[in-house]
Amino acid sequence: MEIIPPAFAWPCVSDPGPRHLVLVGAGHAHVEVLRLLGRAKPKNTRLTLITREAASPYSGMLPGAIAGHYRRDETQIDVAPLARFAEAALVLDEVTALDPVRKLVRLGAGPPIAYDLLSLDIGSRPNVLEVPGAREHAIPVKPIDRFVARFDRLHAEAVGGCVKRIVLVGGGAGGVELLLAVAQRLRRDAPGAVFTLVSASADILPGFSEAFRRRVSVALAAYGVEVRTGARVVEVTKSAVLLDGGAVIAADAVLWTTQASPSDFLARSGLPCDAKGFLRVDAMLRALGREDIFAAGDMIAFTPRAIPKSGVYAVRAGPVLAHNLMARLNDTKLRPFSPQRRSLVILATGGRHAVATGYGITLAGDWVWRWKDRIDRRFMARFRPGGFDA
Repeated sequence: MEIIPPAFAWPCVSDPGPRHLVLVGAGHAHVEVLRLLGRAKPKNTRLTLITREAASPYSGMLPGAIAGHYRRDETQIDVAPLARFAEAALVLDEVTALDPVRKLVRLGAGPPIAYDLLSLDIGSRPNVLEVPGAREHAIPVKPIDRFVARFDRLHAEAVGGCVKRIVLVGGGAGGVELLLAVAQRLRRDAPGAVFTLVSASADILPGFSEAFRRRVSVALAAYGVEVRTGARVVEVTKSAVLLDGGAVIAADAVLWTTQASPSDFLARSGLPCDAKGFLRVDAMLRALGREDIFAAGDMIAFTPRAIPKSGVYAVRAGPVLAHNLMARLNDTKLRPFSPQRRSLVILATGGRHAVATGYGITLAGDWVWRWKDRIDRRFMARFRPGGFDA
């Protein structure tokens, strides 16, 4: 565990006692919370951020980084300056358990941290537990911070000729976009690589329009990606993916982007979770039945209505979460999170080209990629030194 103290003096022990707000995770919602709390500077409150890594990757730019369009630092938020702006202590450690009765966060390396008010934004991970061999042999894409390092090793092995056959399991937008980015990078650096996309669904990109699927399918074909739909993976070995029905796909590397699952400690915490283990929260982003625990991002089950596990919703939740944490500290009125029912999806197709869909239309072109690039860079600029007050 590493602790980076805040850039201010906490109230002395003779004061009434500062309330302790603890943020667990530096996801898309929490970076906005830190920025807004830094501008508000809540009184008689000390703030602590607990996160595994001091660099928080932005999921919207991950495919661009993998494809080689961005430097790594362009796609990551340096949490330390943001924490200093918010006058927060930064604890670099992993949470292993929560004790909501004693109000303790238990860590992997350091002592437990007590809280008065807790906020969680720890994301999710692909569900590899149900498929034999997937935990041992597949590379999960989430958490993103861990995937980036594993892809660096995969890239080096591909360039060295040790990895040639790459299989991605999962036909959702995130998986398809990632595989196109990998294909773009390795087509340049390891021209002998071949790619297969495996989806249990009857078609890739379920839930999207036919026009959108058709344009993305053209991009997959341009990279020579073999697409297997209606194919359920039943086992992963060191050198292959086995499908229901007996088919075998040779694989030197398997990327796993299937349905998300929550962190194990949530189910053990005694907090209200749904059948899959995601934390159930109300419209105010409070854990059901709790006034001292809030959450946002992929880890939640939003009880007013189901919402996708997408960074778009985490970003939109950030200002509401910040408002409600401040409201709890100041005993003022909370406000509900009202996630949009429709959203624009822009999927990069490997090169500097993208396909967008939403509101009944589908658009494609290099200009769509430039549009996405401007949106992403504008978002990231808010979390660079000098942009915190914007």
